Amino acid sequence: MCRSAVMLGVLVVSFAGCAHARNRQDTVPPPIMEASPALAPFQHVRFCLRYPSECKSNPADHDRIDLNADNVELLKRVNRDVNATIVSTVKSHGPDFGDSWTIAPSMGDCNDYAVTKRHELLRSGLPAKALRLSAVKTSSGVGHLVLVVVTTKGELVLDNLTDAILPWQSTDYRWLKIQSASDARFWFTVRAPGPSVSQADRKVSKTQARVQS
Repeated sequence: MCRSAVMLGVLVVSFAGCAHARNRQDTVPPPIMEASPALAPFQHVRFCLRYPSECKSNPADHDRIDLNADNVELLKRVNRDVNATIVSTVKSHGPDFGDSWTIAPSMGDCNDYAVTKRHELLRSGLPAKALRLSAVKTSSGVGHLVLVVVTTKGELVLDNLTDAILPWQSTDYRWLKIQSASDARFWFTVRAPGPSVSQADRKVSKTQARVQS
């Protein structure tokens, strides 16, 4: 498991300035756009049957969190602690519930890391609407699950493959589906990013994060 020791505070600075111009540092990057309703991953359906409280939605919830110092520290701690606590393994996801997505197992895969992080952040008082699971594909074509946290500075990705918390558009993933903000049981396909989220922007954001770290 690859883990970078990049500080989230540094990433937040680079995130605000990833448009490679100082006069755009306060501009919130483009959000992940929902395209159309999609089938929820089958294992997420099973997960909601097993953990119904994790799939409840409150219409009164805020759909994003303020990226203040306390929340920055919270995201860093949860991402780091869950990555360190669960031992990475490959699961078969067979008919037994023990093979399904599980909160806080001793051993697990990317799905278990993602739902555990969401669970811990919910327990800490963050709104469910701002905590969205997302199915992606890695640059090598492998299916993967991450947690997207919607903030006042844009969407940040909590990932078991790294301790660095990156803006969604700075990852190398192909975004497939994302959990609905209005109802945690439902999912949407992700609209392909337009020219505003270019490869050049991604490279600049990553370069700034490395330089400032």
